[in-house]
Order: sequence, then structure tokens, then C-alpha cells
Amino acid sequence: MRISLCIGAYPGKDEIYHLEKIKEHGFHGLEYYAWWELNDLTRVAKEQERIGVGISAACTKFISLVDESLRDAYLAGVRDTIEACRRLGVRSIISQTGNALDGVPRESQRRTMVETLKRCAPMLEEAGIVLELEPLNGLVDHRGHFLQRSDESASVVDQVGSPNVKLVFDVYHQQITEGNVIRNATGFIDRINHYHIADNPGRKQPGTGELNYVNILRAIKGTGFDGFVGLECGYTIDTDAALEQFKADVLAKI
Repeated sequence: MRISLCIGAYPGKDEIYHLEKIKEHGFHGLEYYAWWELNDLTRVAKEQERIGVGISAACTKFISLVDESLRDAYLAGVRDTIEACRRLGVRSIISQTGNALDGVPRESQRRTMVETLKRCAPMLEEAGIVLELEPLNGLVDHRGHFLQRSDESASVVDQVGSPNVKLVFDVYHQQITEGNVIRNATGFIDRINHYHIADNPGRKQPGTGELNYVNILRAIKGTGFDGFVGLECGYTIDTDAALEQFKADVLAKI
């Protein structure tokens, strides 16, 4: 199990500062969502090599997967993202799905998504990069988002049928959407490439809410999972102090 931080963990600091801090804390990667905002990919690649830690995940362009009229734009965005990821050594691309379309049958939207992802699959397989669909909660943060439940999300992955299209399972979102976190986080393990963690309510660091992250991460670790777990959260105290507390109170106990 490898731990990543997300850009913004240190407000106002750039990706290089974050990478240095990740190295300092003994973590393993940085999630930098909008890679197109990086001014110089060559410089970032060189800094990653110098520091010994790199960007572990990025997002693709935020284009709806359920709107068939946007399919070509989505595919172009994935193509561009794969090229950026190749230059940076990134192996995971996070994709949201966009909001459900009014007046269009849900099954039709799901078929559109599956077909678009099937067209992405050969590009991803050739590049050795995994695209991760992310279910998001519609109750608090992302009202109307198409994919919310883990079972439907896993079904989409199954229909695409590529080892390079999987899920990022966000414990915070799934706690709000459906609960039953440990059963779903482990039951769908073969479709999951990566986890996000934050406590609920508040989306702050583990230990500030209702989720027992010692038990959750212990269960995930027990499946043999050795991928990334990303701290996608805000912090109620100084970031360094919060990370030290997380290491002592959670990581040391799993």
C-alpha cells in the first residue's frame, strides 16, 4: 500500500514543494489533477527524478462521458492526457463521468459511456496506463453526477472489459452515497486501481469524523492491495502535523 498526497495539501505551494514534502514524509506519490496547468512538463519530469518521487495520478479533461455528442472531445482529451502522462511517468488517469442528462434514458447514457471507454481502451493498453472512473456522491458535493454507486460503477468496468479501465474508490464519497464501506471497498477489489480517503463529515484528514480508517485500511491491505491510497482531504491543523498524526494513529496500526 502506497500513500499519495493531492495537490493543495499545502495551500499556495506548487507541485515541486508538494513532491519534496511527500519525500520528507516517506510517502510515495502526488496526485496532480489538472496537468494542463503545469507550465513545463520537462522541468517537472526532471524535478521528479531529482527528488525521487513523482506524480502518481492525473485527471483527464473534464468532459461528459454520458453525452454522445461529446465523445470525440472526450477521446481527444484522453489522448492528450496519455501523452502528458508518458512524459511524466504517470500510470493512472482519473475520470469523472459528468452529470446525468435530463430526458435521456439512464441505460442509454450508460451505453454511451461504455462505448466511449471501449474506444479509449486500446490507447490505454498500448500506453500501459489505467483510466479510473470515479463515482462521486450526489447528496453533498456533486449533485446529479452520473456514477455514484460502487455496484453500478463496477458493472460499467465489467462491460468495458479492459484491464486498463478500472475505478478509483473514494471512501468519503461512498460513505455518503451508500455506506457499507469495508464490504464494497474490498468486494470490488479486482475493479479498483486506487483509493481516495477523507473523513466524513467535513472531508478533512482521517480521525476527524466517523470513519474508522484503521479498520478500513487494514481490510484493504488484507486483500493484498499494493496500489495507491490518496489523502484527498483538507486539514484542520497544520498539514505536517496532521500527516504525522495520520502516520502514528492510522498507518502504524494497520
